Amino acid sequence: MSLHIAPSRARAQVPTATIERLPAYLHVLEHLRDAGITTVSSVDLAARSGVTSAKLRKDLSHLGSYGTRGVGYDVDFLHRSIADWLGVRQPLDVVIVGVGNLGHALAAYRGFAGGGFRIVGLIDVDPDVIGRTVACGDALITVRPLADLEFIAGRAQIGVIATPDASAQAVCDRLVAAGISLILSFAPRFLSVAPGVEVRAIDMSVELQILAFRQRQTPLSAGAVSA
Repeated sequence: MSLHIAPSRARAQVPTATIERLPAYLHVLEHLRDAGITTVSSVDLAARSGVTSAKLRKDLSHLGSYGTRGVGYDVDFLHRSIADWLGVRQPLDVVIVGVGNLGHALAAYRGFAGGGFRIVGLIDVDPDVIGRTVACGDALITVRPLADLEFIAGRAQIGVIATPDASAQAVCDRLVAAGISLILSFAPRFLSVAPGVEVRAIDMSVELQILAFRQRQTPLSAGAVSA
């Protein structure tokens, strides 16, 4: 097996769909490594990642990775290579705005550190929440008032919006004004941003509607009786 990291000038040519699948491969490889598994075939890695082996091999080929037939991939080496390519060894700082049930759960998620992210700020408007200390991985972060948003956001590269719908756009505008161009939003609304700012929106009601639609399209099982 040989692997080299694609040069930065070529990274822009890697398909978006491939980039979106790489974290899934990384996650599976991390579990394999923790389980003491040292090599994995493309078929096994693909099955664990929910893709076809052909798609996995094509994705890894963009990184310069070509497994050896009958040998497979070295788990630790491939994990380190994908991690380096994604840049997770150089943590990005994250500020979370909205520390309600969802924001608190996000702050407590221990997978941030392993994914290459470090929470540096928590913001909320609720007087009962401001001043509380939240465990964010191995760090303890004190929730700050909205007035401190620009100061905290100035230290971060990514903003997470976990606020109610009505305040999401205003929060987004302030994050952008503070210099943040990468935003993850859990608010169930469209956010308008200037060119050069990327917003990844996760609307759980939409995702549930998609799942419900697919469930309704599922044919009746062979033993089902229709009216």
